[in-house]
Amino acid sequence: MKACKMKLSELKMPERNVRIHTEQQIREFEKSVKMFGQLRPLVVDENNTILAGNGLFVTLKKMGYEKADVYKFDDLTENQKKKLMIADNRIFTLGIENLETLNAFLEELSGDLEIPGFDEDVLRQMTADAEQVTQEIAAYGTLDSEEVQRIKENAARKAAKEETGSEPSQEDAGQDAAQAQRNDENHPANAAETGRYVICPKCGAQIWL
Repeated sequence: MKACKMKLSELKMPERNVRIHTEQQIREFEKSVKMFGQLRPLVVDENNTILAGNGLFVTLKKMGYEKADVYKFDDLTENQKKKLMIADNRIFTLGIENLETLNAFLEELSGDLEIPGFDEDVLRQMTADAEQVTQEIAAYGTLDSEEVQRIKENAARKAAKEETGSEPSQEDAGQDAAQAQRNDENHPANAAETGRYVICPKCGAQIWL
């Protein structure tokens, strides 16, 4: 294999290709090339037939490029060429996105969300939702003890009503609240120490932050 620059006019697409390139993908390729240039070389065989990078090749021609960076193989068998084409298109799809890191990067971009491969409006909505969720969690974490107990009692009554069709007696609700209070007192990271928790609206349990 050797790295070189080649004229696009010298290259040709294969008669059969594993990957179908949609118009949307070509548009996103174009955004990427405008923003970063050619990130990956095309891969060709001894006949200048493209084995990997056909979508990028179409994009570069559409944008008026005359040359491209290329990796050229002169010694691949026909089976190896087919395997290369299959592997190049398959291996990337086996990875998964680290959503925690992705969301962190989006927040750090501070609204500059024009990213090839993504819809800018969708990314903006994702960051807005994340901020809203964070604010709501923070609000739950600052509830005082009386409000926490009221939520627990309401949750206990609602749960009992859903299960039996009737509300628990005041005595039962009081016992549930007292048990919840004892659990708070015995918890190693209780409200007096941290004050950071979320109250489950269905069961009244505390989720410590």
